[in-house]
Amino acid sequence: MSLALLCPGQGAQHAAMFERARPYPAAREVMAAASAVLGRDVVESAGADDRFDNAQAQPLLCAATLAQWQALREALPVPLLVAGYSIGELAAHAVAGSIDTAGCLQLAAQRARLMDEASPPDSGMQAVLGLTRDALQPLCAAHGAYIAIANGSDHFIVGGRRPALQALAAQAGALHAEIRPLPVHVPAHTPLLTDASSGFASALAQAGLTAPHLPLLAGIDARLVRDAAEAQHSLAAQLSRTIEWAQVMRQAFERGARVFLQLGPGTALARMVASAYPCCEVRAVEEFQHLDGAAAWVHRALERM
Repeated sequence: MSLALLCPGQGAQHAAMFERARPYPAAREVMAAASAVLGRDVVESAGADDRFDNAQAQPLLCAATLAQWQALREALPVPLLVAGYSIGELAAHAVAGSIDTAGCLQLAAQRARLMDEASPPDSGMQAVLGLTRDALQPLCAAHGAYIAIANGSDHFIVGGRRPALQALAAQAGALHAEIRPLPVHVPAHTPLLTDASSGFASALAQAGLTAPHLPLLAGIDARLVRDAAEAQHSLAAQLSRTIEWAQVMRQAFERGARVFLQLGPGTALARMVASAYPCCEVRAVEEFQHLDGAAAWVHRALERM
């Protein structure tokens, strides 16, 4: 089969993010586990004003992704591969069987705490569109900012302290780049979070990860994660290293993925794949009113490929 499952990162949380999955008993088990980790009802958390704060956002994203996966997994063919964007990479490991749902949610909470503790004050992230990497990298070096995620040839997420980001935005804007501030308050995937990487490596070493049961691509280099040691390394390293998402998409395509389904809230990953690979069939679960509609589409799309 040529199905690839994509697990999203932060930014698209909303109050109804669990509605499609709630009717399914397997999904409700995920939601109950997430409520225990969050210390309050997961649906209440999804609708709260603090849903973009790291401590809430990361368990929420994993829970929403895994609730949909557990509800859909019997209706979908075995995926060709799985990939995840930022915190989505941790959820992808749960989809691929490296860790169970409870362990994933607990690690998500630990990851958020370690990132918050390591983050310098007054930090954040912003999207920069319209500049190549060769043009953007000198601006980052000049202002003390960092490329956090490479989404495409002229689509990047940069992280750093707010003054650095503001200075970079002014200069990039003068070069006709588009700047979009993001609702994230830590400079994820930059060297500013090296301490978080070290702490998370220790947490992962104690979490009992196993080799993925499904092929899974690492965000830092798009390589196949083959064993528990590689899983631990890639999940820890991505907190302080650039995520090469464009390479992940390319590797998925080169490995034969032609049908892509984004789990979880939002449609950002689906839109990026659709733009880069118009020959592929690409949808997000949130484009469907019901999960059975998403499953039916996957089967029809695979038949067309």
